[in-house]
Amino acid sequence: MMEDNVALSRSQELDRTVKDALLREKKDQWLAPFAAAYLGRVSPNLISLAAMVVGVLAAMAVFWQAPTWGLGLWLLNRLLDGLDGAVARVHHKSSDLGGYLDLMGDFVVYLAVPIAFVAANPSPPAWWALAILLCSYQMNSLSWALLAAILAARRHRSRGLTTVEMPPGLIEGAETAVFYTLFFLWPQALVPLFGVFAALVFLTAGQRVLWAWHHLREDRT
Repeated sequence: MMEDNVALSRSQELDRTVKDALLREKKDQWLAPFAAAYLGRVSPNLISLAAMVVGVLAAMAVFWQAPTWGLGLWLLNRLLDGLDGAVARVHHKSSDLGGYLDLMGDFVVYLAVPIAFVAANPSPPAWWALAILLCSYQMNSLSWALLAAILAARRHRSRGLTTVEMPPGLIEGAETAVFYTLFFLWPQALVPLFGVFAALVFLTAGQRVLWAWHHLREDRT
């Protein structure tokens, strides 16, 4: 029945909300006081755009063989990426546009950084590892973007903390940040790191396909 679908969808969303809420609580313990005291007049959308620019500069630093600068800019990108949401929540400036810009900025940076690593030190294994990684990104993007559109059309969009809702997966924002930091800290192991991360991203896409299979089948409506 449709009611069963709604209940199951909300149960899955609750799992994700609990996980995200714990991470956001820790993050906001550090960022919210600063956002409240000093950033009341700053648009969170501008912070999102600044985060994207800094992330692209991190990729450029990698390409220019300046890994220390790249790591510093990457960490600044992560700080700004958390700060835009803190400003939006503390000053009640949340918007769908803000969520869209934040997500698009993340995608630009997530693509630019691994491409820069391989372009800086090209080799056949590195190019193959990059190709597989980018394929995993494409599959994962399709797995959640199409599902998010369907859920929105079926009025299943939750009232959560993020603009785009999706079922939980193995690899999300925090896990991605950890792996990308490893790229900067351990560039000599880039090929196996790309391979492991790609495998986990493919698995995450598979999780969402299975979720869709169980919750969107026509015989359950």
